[in-house]
Amino acid sequence: MKEQDWELETLAVRAGQHRTHECEHSDPIFMTSSYVFGSAAEAEARFKGEIPGNIYSRFTNPTVRMFEQRLAALEGGERCVATASGMSAILSTFMALLQNGEHIVASRAIFGTTTVLLDKYMAKFGVETTFVDLTDSDVWRRAIKSNTRLLFLETPSNPLTEVADVKALADLAHEHDCLLVVDNCFCTPALQRPFEFGADIVIHSATKYIDGQGRCVGGAVVGNKELVGEHVYGFLRTAGPTMSPFNAWVFLKGLETLRIRMQAHCNSALDLAIWLQEQPAVARVHYPGLPQHPQHRLAASQQKGFGGVLSFEIKGGQAAAWQVVDNTRLLSITANLGDTKSTITHPATTTHGRLTPEQKAEAGIGDGLLRIAVGLEDIGDIKADLARGLDRLR
Repeated sequence: MKEQDWELETLAVRAGQHRTHECEHSDPIFMTSSYVFGSAAEAEARFKGEIPGNIYSRFTNPTVRMFEQRLAALEGGERCVATASGMSAILSTFMALLQNGEHIVASRAIFGTTTVLLDKYMAKFGVETTFVDLTDSDVWRRAIKSNTRLLFLETPSNPLTEVADVKALADLAHEHDCLLVVDNCFCTPALQRPFEFGADIVIHSATKYIDGQGRCVGGAVVGNKELVGEHVYGFLRTAGPTMSPFNAWVFLKGLETLRIRMQAHCNSALDLAIWLQEQPAVARVHYPGLPQHPQHRLAASQQKGFGGVLSFEIKGGQAAAWQVVDNTRLLSITANLGDTKSTITHPATTTHGRLTPEQKAEAGIGDGLLRIAVGLEDIGDIKADLARGLDRLR
């Protein structure tokens, strides 16, 4: 049976593994900065790209390559480039594929740091960005200009869990000779494979669910052999936002349990979302698994699960939201997500804290909004921990 015929669970455990002469069963870690060549002629040929092989661990490392091949197989892409962080994956994509005078259309509902990257830093290089409503295809269409190069989005969004119609936006992008870039951090390929709906590039923060235990920082860009295999890889080789071999090894271990972890996260998140709806201090719950979520049917059609992240609005604004946070004893007060440990954060003052008040309002980030990444603890314990703060708001 060929690797391309394997199911996702098998790919997550086996894809990309090439045993050495030591016949190891677990994936090895190659902790080396450089490699020895057999001759001067061989060194020249490798540097010129005339023969394959390792050159320098900034851009060629067997452990990192194994992770890249496995994630590419899971997503259904031809090539993956691993990076030092999720943000460096986004930066590498922009720097490799855009040039002065070009234009991006991006969702407003993206990670706050990505907004800052586009507004503050990509603008320095003459790249203009127009931010639009994630869920309105007509607004995306009207925002496209003659110099638009790519469309960028996260789905589900952070932190309101809005869901984009990936196929509709892919068709729109290709109609205007643009690329569709999808950040698949919240779902991972266990729940959503954007290439199946026409996306050109998929980006990951491996720090999140791919690791799954909050141990390492890393990112990845997946796509075809030209866009990613040549252009993004070329930027990484030159600029060096490189994933370490140890982190790649940790992520390989994370991929092995990805499907079962994601299903457990989904189950508990749905249970918690239903419970939160019943709490008097909660004004609204944002979770695509709820039937009343505006994109519930869309999410069900393009995802295999609704994810482990939800957000909810507390009556009483920031003071009330902070009271809920400060009364938790089990949940971790941290902005990270995708961990086995449940985390809680106040987006307006953390993940989206660098946005202007106007940008927050446009993105729907209110002062009473809280985000929870539901971990793998007992769901009853999670509810009891939240109830401590919610009950005090009555």
